[in-house]
Amino acid sequence: MRYYEVSIFGLYLQNLIFHSEEKIPSLSEVIVDIKMKKNLRALVIKECEKPNFQTKAIKELTPFSLSKSQFELAKFISYYYATTIGFVLGFFSTSKEYSCKKLEILKKPNLSFEQQKALEFLNNQSSSLLFADTGSGKTEIYISLIKDYLEKGKQVLFLMPEISLTSQIKKRLEMYFKDNFFLWHSKVSKKKKQECLESFNEGKALLIAGARSALFLPFRNLGLIVVDEEHDNSYKASNKPYINVRDLALFLGSKLNIKVVLGSATPSLTSFYKQKVFRLKGTFFESRKYFLYDENELSLSPMLLNEIQVSLNKQKQAIIFLPTRANFRQIFCKNCGDTIKCPFCSIAMSLHKNRNLLKCHYCNFTKNIDQSCPSCKGLMLEARKMGTAELKELLESKFIHAKIAKFDSDEITSVKKLNNILKDFNDKKIDILIGTSMLAKGHDYHNVDLSVILGIDEYLFRPNFRSSEETLALAMQVAGRAGRKGEARVLLQTKNRAFFEKYIQNYDTFLKDELENRKDLYPPFKRLLRLIIEDIDKTKAQKLCEYLAEKLAIMKNIELVGYGICGIEMINSKYRFHILIRSDSYKALISIEEYVLQFKNINADIDPIEFM
Repeated sequence: MRYYEVSIFGLYLQNLIFHSEEKIPSLSEVIVDIKMKKNLRALVIKECEKPNFQTKAIKELTPFSLSKSQFELAKFISYYYATTIGFVLGFFSTSKEYSCKKLEILKKPNLSFEQQKALEFLNNQSSSLLFADTGSGKTEIYISLIKDYLEKGKQVLFLMPEISLTSQIKKRLEMYFKDNFFLWHSKVSKKKKQECLESFNEGKALLIAGARSALFLPFRNLGLIVVDEEHDNSYKASNKPYINVRDLALFLGSKLNIKVVLGSATPSLTSFYKQKVFRLKGTFFESRKYFLYDENELSLSPMLLNEIQVSLNKQKQAIIFLPTRANFRQIFCKNCGDTIKCPFCSIAMSLHKNRNLLKCHYCNFTKNIDQSCPSCKGLMLEARKMGTAELKELLESKFIHAKIAKFDSDEITSVKKLNNILKDFNDKKIDILIGTSMLAKGHDYHNVDLSVILGIDEYLFRPNFRSSEETLALAMQVAGRAGRKGEARVLLQTKNRAFFEKYIQNYDTFLKDELENRKDLYPPFKRLLRLIIEDIDKTKAQKLCEYLAEKLAIMKNIELVGYGICGIEMINSKYRFHILIRSDSYKALISIEEYVLQFKNINADIDPIEFM
């Protein structure tokens, strides 16, 4: 009889020991039973000695296994994000052993002199950052790199933020690689995903263009990872384990000699500081932008209305960014000053006028619109902070002949809807497109000569050390959607004109100045760990927070930055407290992560990007 240490896919359990009469190679997929659960997929970690307790038999050996590169990645996630290997394995897909076939790619991009220099630079680095202005042609550089690897029979992973995975990128890839690639993201059907997994088993999956989850596919000959829009926060998971796929790609590259290319027009400060950088300036097509500043509060100011009319008169299109979806972010009581809050989360509910209800954008609780203030019973209720739906209604009343559409997560609920609205916009069936940050995600709008950025100051003053970086990047990405060819205007409605005037056309200077601001305090010079304590009993949560803060304050190699109640005090009926820790050593932070695993109501977020 042989004994094996196995890990069960997706379960938050320590490794278990099972027996079998067969000799089973490490990293093989098997089927096992445990108490109350039958026919579970599990991974053989290694053969081990007979334990001093009774074991269950392995029921079945499947033809699938995990590749060594996948297992290296799973082990690292388990270690760095302090969770069990079994839970981490739930993200991964297994495959049969396979070898890849070389592809012959007949078509290739015609690169400019500067693009060719960029390609040579990237070829000479194991990992690097392509810092390329919007419209400078970085996609052609990616495609040239990808072509070289596919012709060697190497696999390529092209990572993008989820919302960038539109028909647009599909068309670009089809131009060069025909049908020799797969898309992988949350909106792809089960049938298509199954076809993709089968293509791995046949050695035919050489190029995958995908969102975050594509990193966990069963690559066995991965040679290149491209992380486009590497600054985008969607690469970081918002729940346990709080992985950052950009960082995991870099780990995989360093561990297994895989080339990693990060790309962005507005790179993250950490990548700019840590990576070797090629700066690609200018635009592929002749274009010129003029920046206009409207120093009014968020409103349909005369200046804004005039600029929209100018574009409509020229039969050009406009895009308008607004940070808030729905009609208004909050309903405000003029009598007592309170807002109508979610009963389960300590945040204001948003008005959705078309559905005649209030909705919490954290827990999705909905209720009918209040006729009086829940706090003081006053009847003087007023809507504050305009949202995309309200802006659309107001613009429709001002420009009665214009075709106006909304582009936010309330409107775009499927890939089909996304593609349809982008097609309608590019076919000039829409004159004005109003949206949230989805507007900024790399879409090409051919006839846009006006980008309007509203409500941007709300981003700038968030309690987050990255707020300046993220706000400027967002503004530049939205601005970059206008004037892909020819002249364009960018109108910013802001009370912080000096900040945007200084940096919006000079991200290089911003990065250098921001590095000075963060020295000895924040990443990339320090590492952070955020502990979030949640409990339905506020007193219990507070006492645990204070107890841990007291213990952490005297520990070596770490600094207690601060602790207390979270900016959003309650979500889903649980009170929230947090502790922020700073250190030079990631090992010191991992030891704290491991220590707090004993508390069921604590989440540990290493390298956090959210602080509410």
